Parts: sequence; structure tokens; C-alpha cells
Amino acid sequence: MTSIIFLGTPKFAVPILKALSENDYEIKAVVTQPDKKVGRKQKVTETPVKILAKKLNLPVFQPEHLGKSAELAALIKMHADLIITAAYGQFLPSKFLQSAKIAAVNVHGSLLPKYRGGAPIQYALINGDQQTGVTIMEMVKQMDAGDIYAQEAIDIQKEDNAGTLFEKLSLLGRDLLIQTLPQIIADPQKKTAQDENKVVFSPNISKKQEQIKLNMTATEANNLIRGLNPDPGAYLLIDGKRFKIWQAEVAGDTTTFPAGVVVDNKKRFAISFANHTVLNLLEVQPSGKKKMVIKSFLNGQGKNFSKGDKIVSS
Repeated sequence: MTSIIFLGTPKFAVPILKALSENDYEIKAVVTQPDKKVGRKQKVTETPVKILAKKLNLPVFQPEHLGKSAELAALIKMHADLIITAAYGQFLPSKFLQSAKIAAVNVHGSLLPKYRGGAPIQYALINGDQQTGVTIMEMVKQMDAGDIYAQEAIDIQKEDNAGTLFEKLSLLGRDLLIQTLPQIIADPQKKTAQDENKVVFSPNISKKQEQIKLNMTATEANNLIRGLNPDPGAYLLIDGKRFKIWQAEVAGDTTTFPAGVVVDNKKRFAISFANHTVLNLLEVQPSGKKKMVIKSFLNGQGKNFSKGDKIVSS
């Protein structure tokens, strides 16, 4: 039986680990990020991968920094046939990668070499891509630079956000990995090098990127909203406070108002953006409030605004 050390943390990795456990692979260890305090009450929360691993009675390792941990030596001594990662969230030391008898493999949520890095799904949406996909690749010391074993693409739908795409790509990655593993085991050298001339990076989203700017068109603003939903969320600055937008749509009409002005607050709540474009807000979260559909907002705080008001700070 082929042995595996699996590394993953969020929900994206859960179907992949589950499939490996159901397909006659021996999972020697599961490595995931440490438990974290979450929410206002700072409740200590286990990662989704840890929760599944415990249900499957698999040994779990949670080093703060794998490369500097005592656990690393124990994992290397396992000499697993395969090391498989899916959104683990840490760099893996070369000596660990080299301990795999057959290969160290990563399930990456983009069509490499496009979107190397920690936020490929978010950037595909933010940049308005029409397609994305999953890559099964060899792990090397350089981030997401390994040779490619397999790829599969899907179309991005206009209603997709980061949450829905994570779910779709998780299942796609699961199926593609299970399909590709026998090929990797039989011939680990059957792979294709990435084209370095086509590399695009997708670094983790910064706090600065969360703000919807007035130099964006309505389409660009909507793409940012989709890319940051459900976490961390995109926001406008209204009266100097963060006003999160969870769902919106690009309006079919245009406006002569400059960017940041209320175009309509009767049957809809519409804001002007660059190039005379208009964005209809559908689900919002004013500062200090819970998420609400726009009808609820218009029946409350929205009454304080009038058509023609400049309400958004740049």
C-alpha cells in the first residue's frame, strides 16, 4: 500500500484528505496549522483538516513552524512514498520534500504558471478571469514552481465568489489528484516544466487591498467584492467608516455623477464609479452592524442618504 504524509489546513483540503483515505492509501500522518483563537470570544478552533483527521483516527501534527520543529525529524523518518499538500500554509523544508520515496505533490488552485502564491482563487476573480482551474504539481523549494503532472480548467460563472470557487476547485482537485496519482506512482518523471515567461504571482491579500477605490469601474469593484467574499470582505469608506459590501451587481445604466455618489436609494442602492459606471449594492454590512440585504438597509440607515450625495471617501 502506498504511504502518504498529508499536509493541509482549510476546507479546501478536506475533500482531498477524505478521498485519499477512501482510496486504499496509507496515511501515516496529517500535518495542519495550529489551533487558533477565532471570533470575538476568542474560542480556540481546530482546523477543518484536523477535525476530519481525528474522525479518521489519523495521527495529527501541528507545528508552529514546521522547518524549526521537533516534529520535522519524526516526519522525515517516516519515509512516506508520497508527500501531498493542499493549502497547508507553510513552506516545506527541502530535506522533508526529499524524504518522499516517490514524489512530493501539491494540489494548487490555479492553472500554473499563472497565480503562484497564497491567493490564486481570489486573484482569478479580482482580475476578472473567465477561467481558472487546478494544477497537480511537483513540490520544489521555490514557491509553486515545480513541474506539472496534470491540470484541469473550469469556467468562472458571474455569480461565483471566492467561497463558491474554493468549493468547486476543492472537488476538482480531489478528483484530478485521485486520477493522477497512479500515473505519478508508475512514472514520477512524467511531468512538464512550467513556462517561466508566463509566471504570474498571487501574494496573500493585504489590508490595503480590501478597500474599494473610487478609481475603479463598477466591474472592477464588483470583481474585488467577489474575490474577497467570504473572507475578509471588501469595503467602502462611508463617513470615514468601513462599510462592507458582500454582494453587488454592475448596473445596466450609466451616470453623469462623479465617482462615490448615490445614484439611487429608492428601489435600489446604487453608487457611481469610474467611467460613469454604476454599482448596485445587494448585501451590505455597515460598521458595527450585521450583514443585511439592501432592502433592510434602505428601510433603516439608507434613509439618511439622498440621490446626488457624495458619500464615499476615496
